[in-house]
Amino acid sequence: MKRNFQNKFVTPEAAALLAVRDGDWVDYGFGAGFPELMDKALAARKGKVRDVKIRGGLVIRPKIEVVEQDPEQISFTYYSWHIGDYERKLQTRGMVKFLPVMLRSLSYLYREKHIHCDVAFVPVSVPDGQGYCGLGISNYAWRTIFESARTVVFEINEHLPQLQGVDGSHRVHLSEADYIVEGEHEPLPQRIYREPSETDTQIARLVLDEIPDGAVLSLGVGGVPYTVAKMLAESDRKELGCHTGTISDAFLELWKAGKLTNRRKEVDSGYSTWNLAMGSQELYDWLNAEPQLFHPGDLDYVHSVERISQMSNVISINGGVEVDLMGQENGESAGIRQLSGIGGQLDFLEGAYRSKGGKGFVCLNATHKKKDGTLKSNIVPYIAGGSTVSAPRTMIQYVATEYGIAKLSGKTLRERAEAMVAISHPDFRDELLQYAQDNFF
Repeated sequence: MKRNFQNKFVTPEAAALLAVRDGDWVDYGFGAGFPELMDKALAARKGKVRDVKIRGGLVIRPKIEVVEQDPEQISFTYYSWHIGDYERKLQTRGMVKFLPVMLRSLSYLYREKHIHCDVAFVPVSVPDGQGYCGLGISNYAWRTIFESARTVVFEINEHLPQLQGVDGSHRVHLSEADYIVEGEHEPLPQRIYREPSETDTQIARLVLDEIPDGAVLSLGVGGVPYTVAKMLAESDRKELGCHTGTISDAFLELWKAGKLTNRRKEVDSGYSTWNLAMGSQELYDWLNAEPQLFHPGDLDYVHSVERISQMSNVISINGGVEVDLMGQENGESAGIRQLSGIGGQLDFLEGAYRSKGGKGFVCLNATHKKKDGTLKSNIVPYIAGGSTVSAPRTMIQYVATEYGIAKLSGKTLRERAEAMVAISHPDFRDELLQYAQDNFF
């Protein structure tokens, strides 16, 4: 089948020369799927092109060459939808510009031309005998993006899982590319979980008690969601489901324990539904070996609040940076410094809120230690100026710390404040309560 498209196969260097022009917007995608060969080839054109703007997000691989090779930004400027660990280091050097976005809106923004893509570098799996490729570990909004692009480059990565999704939800065809490149890639980037802290374990134990049999789980990628999954795997819970933005080793743990069946889901019964995959090589091997277990879909499908709300007992578990006494959450910044992005958190918080029996949790340590060794409360009187209000008070249903769970829905401002004080660190309760008494009547 590749013979039928041989005229599209070029070297990465030729594709970078033919596809990218001065002033172009180039999309790299999102998460652990990354166009490694095209990134290196484009970086080699430093000084030969100008004002090329690259969009990506949540990159966890060792390097983004267009950034590393052009720190003065002579030719390239890099923009991120969601600051990952590596991008955070680049940001401190002034080499990343942040683009705030709620992920469920991203397809719409491309489709309706609020933003546009000139060139799409799409990582795909090895094609099958009919010329179809899987989108590997990052479905993202790729179809919407490349259908709106002037030029489409498929980069075949021999390490990507080859699943193609339910009814082709996760596949593309070689005929849809203008250029196709292939070559040797580094192993897929992995995200490995650290051992949970004592506080992670305390929070996870509290949240575990709120999860019923048959729950449909949306788990973030932090320590608490993973610890909840480990505890669920060892619990008496059964018939659990998955509908999540990012599938991770947390869900693999549940499947190995026989807990993840998806049988009770009203949508995608029998399938684990996800948009991105990020974790260990064992996770990627699982996706490749058991494609019949999964419904990978695009942002329009997976992050749809309406679709999420059609399922019962949706449990969304995410981390946060700080929450104020009214219930406003900062989930992504330290003052004006961007730490990550909101990603799909709002999508799943709202979906869980609207689900029959659903619950959305923001989980965070009650305190963090400052550089001088003193404690600072993560339950604050108000989100300070410069910091981000990632989720409004109207969206937050449950907040969990190691001291308990505050249920905020249906409460007055004063009642919310009192509930938040009750789950704060004891050393800060008096001053928080005083602020509540002075400001909420």
